[in-house]
Amino acid sequence: MSIRIFDPRFAAVAHGAGALQRLCSGAVWSEGPVWMHEDRSLLWSDIPNNRMLRWSADSGMTVWRDGVEFTNGHVREADGALLHCSHGLRAILRTRFGPGMQPIGEDEVLVSHYQGRRLNSPNDVVVKGDGSIWFTDPPYGILSNREGHQAESELGANHVFRFDPAKQALHIVSAFVEEPNGLAFSPDESVLYVSDTSAATRSDGSGHHHIVAFDVVGGQQLTNPRVFAVVEPGLADGLRVDGQGFVYTSSADSVQVYHPDGTRIGRIAVPEKVGNLVFGGDEGNELFICASTSLYRIALNTRGATA
Repeated sequence: MSIRIFDPRFAAVAHGAGALQRLCSGAVWSEGPVWMHEDRSLLWSDIPNNRMLRWSADSGMTVWRDGVEFTNGHVREADGALLHCSHGLRAILRTRFGPGMQPIGEDEVLVSHYQGRRLNSPNDVVVKGDGSIWFTDPPYGILSNREGHQAESELGANHVFRFDPAKQALHIVSAFVEEPNGLAFSPDESVLYVSDTSAATRSDGSGHHHIVAFDVVGGQQLTNPRVFAVVEPGLADGLRVDGQGFVYTSSADSVQVYHPDGTRIGRIAVPEKVGNLVFGGDEGNELFICASTSLYRIALNTRGATA
């Protein structure tokens, strides 16, 4: 059994869960999964190969797009448009779809600069209920040419941003997290969880591998930052929240699960280093896991709070 229960509050999620399945393999570093319910497929990034992959039960794994400028995190907007975090363009992009889920026209660049300076390399993105777009901007796409284009930071720091598409306004909502990576709202959007993966770029042991929780005030501001959970082995890279508020996060050897009070309540063992994950499937109860070279899936007795 791939699931371990550390707290009885996780038992109901594990009850009747399916086996972990490896759906496909062949990537270098899998990231940024997003469920496309219209055609029951999953899209994700193979960042070093500069491509996006697609999996469906009917066709298996195929290349969805090449030359994608090192996209990382993805999320759907309320109208079905797909947002991309582009390391290469140092921007948030939008793809709109027509009949048959075919992209319409060229991708739109939503935001690429803050106060006239280029962003570092947007990494992960979520959309709040009011339509605002929240994303992290660490340096990973500009540190080398492996996952972007090597360059100096024009901002000189790493931030969590909020972009209001209606007003075309970009604001920094936090500089507390040293190297912000994955992020997710609680089901009622009163808390924002942000992973800090600064340990990945430091060899002296000074970096972080934890998740920070913020209170969301007035729907637009973050306050009261506190360490929610220290994740080991490895890093809390991507993360998702289910309908009851449990936090599912990546680590070096598993998906780890935390109660909203910060208690680690469960673990789903994965045979490769986990990068990111997303809930999907017809019922929203299938957890798709991007882990190094492969895509995995496990059915759980819960549903994702969002796709």
